[in-house]
Amino acid sequence: MIDQCIKSGRCAHCIVIRQSGLSIVELMVSLAVGMLVVMAATALLLSSKAGYTAQDEGERLQETGRYALEAITRAVRQAAYENWDREATAIVNTPTVSANLAGLDDRSLKETEIGIDAPLSKAINGSDVLAVRFIGAGAGPNGDGVMLNCAGFGVAEPVNLETDRGWSIFYVAADKSGEPELRCKYYGKSSWSSEAIARGVESFQVLYGIDTDADGLPNRFLNAAGVNELDNALVLAGANAIERAIDRNNKTHWKKVVVVKVALLVRGSQNARSGTPANRYDLFGKDYADVNAAGDIGTRINEETLPAAARNRLRKVFASTIQLRSAAAGSGT
Repeated sequence: MIDQCIKSGRCAHCIVIRQSGLSIVELMVSLAVGMLVVMAATALLLSSKAGYTAQDEGERLQETGRYALEAITRAVRQAAYENWDREATAIVNTPTVSANLAGLDDRSLKETEIGIDAPLSKAINGSDVLAVRFIGAGAGPNGDGVMLNCAGFGVAEPVNLETDRGWSIFYVAADKSGEPELRCKYYGKSSWSSEAIARGVESFQVLYGIDTDADGLPNRFLNAAGVNELDNALVLAGANAIERAIDRNNKTHWKKVVVVKVALLVRGSQNARSGTPANRYDLFGKDYADVNAAGDIGTRINEETLPAAARNRLRKVFASTIQLRSAAAGSGT
């Protein structure tokens, strides 16, 4: 029809349809522009996701670190508790019972073993063990709910101070997936058990403030090995090993601890950074680490020595200084 209109010379009455396509140059330019738009959108999406992940991981770190410190602080402050709030004679610590605090350096624990008697030499990043013993309150299996162990279970007042006091033991171990976590070990109804209280704890470190002049203030801050060295240097009285052990229990520097410093290095649950991180974390500060890091393993953590799969996670140090509420009886202070 179009050809007929053209041949007849009546083009004014005809609709002429012209068909045209893209040239190869125009097609390539269009594809390039489209790819740039997609790449820009992808980069924006990845950047937004990275920012969201970093913010979310930062919040998780804060929650984990604060909760862990709160749990430890609550437990340590219970160590000096003495039950005067009862109608009968008050339950107080005596010189013959063991210290309310004990610790181990660069050790972990088995869940079902008694207390800290059988430590494991394989610890995660030199993490320490902190054991707290305390007097419970109230009668019955779980007491009156006033005094709680680190797992949140009530502890009743003791019949025998040495065997029946409550336990709250903190240590670091890996879960089934290999993730390090701060755990709480305690004695239940009839056996020992433990619960995870903070996931992602790569190092747990403890220092003990010793009051050597009976003024209620710490004169020296030592790790567990340092406290034990002081005890090993004690001049003990007694005609035999049993008598000397009793004298050591009376004089031990663990009964002179008035302040406990704790520090944790907590990591996020997923990679949230790029590049090759090489940060250094001094859990008790640079000055302490410069002098003691070689002997007190775990107080200085270099990121480049951590497992490659977790190296790009966010990390943060949390620390607290805990004052015991009162000096225990028989502490020698």
